[in-house]
Amino acid sequence: MRPMDIRPQPRNTESFSKDHDFDAGTDDFDAVHALFGDLRSRCPVAHSNDLGGFWLFTRYEDVESAISDPTRYTTAVQNVVPRVATTGRRPPLHLDPPDHTPYRRALTPLFRRERMAFWETAIRKMAEGLFQPLAAQGSFDVCRDFGYPLPAMVLAEFFGISAETADTIRRIGNDFTLALETMDLDLIQQTSLVLYKAAAELIADRKDTPRDPGSDPVSAMLEMRVNGEPLPDDGILGTVRQLLVVGIIAPTTFIGSMALHFERHPEHLALLRAEPDKIPAAVDELLRLYTPYRGFARTPVDDVTVCGRTIRRDEPVALAFTAANRDPEVFRDPDTFRLDRKDEPPHLAFGRGPHMCAGRGIALVMITAALEQFVQNVTAFKITGPVPMTTWPEYGPLSVPVTISGT
Repeated sequence: MRPMDIRPQPRNTESFSKDHDFDAGTDDFDAVHALFGDLRSRCPVAHSNDLGGFWLFTRYEDVESAISDPTRYTTAVQNVVPRVATTGRRPPLHLDPPDHTPYRRALTPLFRRERMAFWETAIRKMAEGLFQPLAAQGSFDVCRDFGYPLPAMVLAEFFGISAETADTIRRIGNDFTLALETMDLDLIQQTSLVLYKAAAELIADRKDTPRDPGSDPVSAMLEMRVNGEPLPDDGILGTVRQLLVVGIIAPTTFIGSMALHFERHPEHLALLRAEPDKIPAAVDELLRLYTPYRGFARTPVDDVTVCGRTIRRDEPVALAFTAANRDPEVFRDPDTFRLDRKDEPPHLAFGRGPHMCAGRGIALVMITAALEQFVQNVTAFKITGPVPMTTWPEYGPLSVPVTISGT
């Protein structure tokens, strides 16, 4: 199997904007929100020459419009800022409807209600098994010791592979993501090709030994038919390659963000301990406050004018979910943790429209299980060291060293 053809290149780049409204290098936990708040109030559609040059949408209305209309904003050219696709296209993320639809349709049964009941039980056991020893020792790194291995265990179960294989894939995927952080293009390509090799081996195994397509993603891809024809081999390869790394960093950083929030607000942890029925609302509110994506991207298929700024066809536009979810035009007290937002629009942490996160259900189960462990075992966090941050396209800490006080 070979990767799908490389994604189309932007055209007429000499006519792209050279305005520089902000520096994209802001990576401090709080400074990111301060920057986005400032831009949203005075320059809601801003341009930066950093990271190859890109536009930034910070308002909820503009972000929602762009992700909801693939006829105006395509994901086929670039789906994150900075542009990093150096190998092949990876469905469904790198395709627009209707081309992406068969891949989404193959994945949908994996998240049906009865399957989610299985995940709730399995992931809670994983989270408890990981967190209890950490709580007993009292000092650990929330991201590295808990937020990182938990998704690896879920990955192993999702693909039906050994824990050792899943850990290897996670480590390679982590190297890939860290290469993105530093824009090490050689390492990005090298690690991406290793992940393609892992995907190809998985596909070969499932061709030899098919599994239930209702619970196995590779078998689901192999069984899918469009007008009686199977999906193309390179499309299946790209999809499996994408699934191997989807959500590699986001769960880790978001769990770290939750710990930072409760370190600052132990009263919120106490509230959830006293009223655990509020945990689902707390998960939703924390996702709004600390959305781990600031650089998902689209490119306009024709020139567009938004907030008085003209964006040329094929210029990359970063859709800052992190900024949109704190838009004061949409959310009351947008920087404040509130559990009474029933009359407000839903946050955009999982996107919207045809590319809304397919694994949203599993992600919510994982985050909820992590928060339940915090509530059941911790009265207070104390940060004990530096908290390094991700860069674009993610938002959140890569390491949160803590000592905890137990219940």
